[in-house]
Amino acid sequence: MEKIHIIIIAVIAVIFMFLLATIHSPVMVIAEDTEEYGGVDMAAEFSIRGFSWVYPGSSVNEYGQTMHNVHADHPEDPYGAIKNIMEYTYNESPFVIISVNNFAAQTIFGGSIVDDIRANDGYFGYSGNSNVQGTMSRGDAVGVAMLQNGINVPMVPIQILLGNIQFHFV
Repeated sequence: MEKIHIIIIAVIAVIFMFLLATIHSPVMVIAEDTEEYGGVDMAAEFSIRGFSWVYPGSSVNEYGQTMHNVHADHPEDPYGAIKNIMEYTYNESPFVIISVNNFAAQTIFGGSIVDDIRANDGYFGYSGNSNVQGTMSRGDAVGVAMLQNGINVPMVPIQILLGNIQFHFV
C-alpha cells in the first residue's frame, strides 16, 4: 500500500506543478523520437488559455531552423533553442518543457502508439492499421491514437522516475 501512496503523491505533485507553471507562461510537452537522432516529432502547449498543438516542422527560429531538428542544430542547449523557437514563431515563452521519449509514450499509451500515430497521419505512406485508418493532421493523429489506446496513469510517475519523462526549466 505504501507504493500506491507514493505514486498518488507523485501524480498530484506533477499536476500541481503543471498548473502552477501555466499561470505565468505556457508549458510545453514535446515528443522526442529517440529512435531517430533525437528529433522532436510533436509538441503541445498548455496554459491558462487552453491547449494547442505545435508542429515542430513548421516552428522555426530567426535562421529558419526547425524545432524538429533542434537536437542536431543545437546539441549544446536544445531546450533553450525550443524556447527561442516558441518566442520567434508563436510569441510565447515557456519556462517548463516536458520531454517524453518513445519508451515512455509506449508504456503509458500502449506499445502501438507510435505506429498508430504514423498510420493516422500517413507517415511515409502508412495507409493505416487495425487501430486507426486514414490520414489526418499530426495533432489529430496523436489525439485520436491517445484516446483509442487509453492512458495508463500509474505509469506516468514511474516513467518520470526512470528518466523517460524529463522536466527542463528554461
